[in-house]
Amino acid sequence: MTDHVLRARELFLDDTNAYGCAEVTLIVLQEALGLPDAGDSSPAMALNGGIAYSGGTCGAITGAALAAGRLAGRCLADHSEAKREARRLVQELMTGFRAQFGSVDCRHLTGYDLDAPGQHEAFIADGTWRVNCMRQIEYTVGRLTHLAREAGWASPPAGDSPTVPQVPVR
Repeated sequence: MTDHVLRARELFLDDTNAYGCAEVTLIVLQEALGLPDAGDSSPAMALNGGIAYSGGTCGAITGAALAAGRLAGRCLADHSEAKREARRLVQELMTGFRAQFGSVDCRHLTGYDLDAPGQHEAFIADGTWRVNCMRQIEYTVGRLTHLAREAGWASPPAGDSPTVPQVPVR
């Protein structure tokens, strides 16, 4: 298990539920990719639950999209090129995520309508987020870090595996 996965587990599985999928993914990727203000999760606060509990795109992906944009903007001087490359990385991430988990939409992935009365509470009480959402965060962090390294935007830390983890789906 990489340091990034351990860090994601530390933040996400904390019983205080301080951080959701998007926030954890953004923090861990910002740390892994050496981005400034790495601990700032505020841009991702409203992205959990598929953007404000709407059930749309998984928070892990949207958090990763924020990190990809920040990284591309930092590594590529041309703004248009940075946007193209950030989108390319996120599209590759989404393709792999969909293949791994069957969907990129939170409502489909969780089986809950988190915006409906009582559903978020039921989702938290159910506890499957500790396994299913955690796997999706782990995959997303590993895959985007790998894609950033392939693009030459990040170098592997000492002792970190250059391969993308394949997370088994139950």
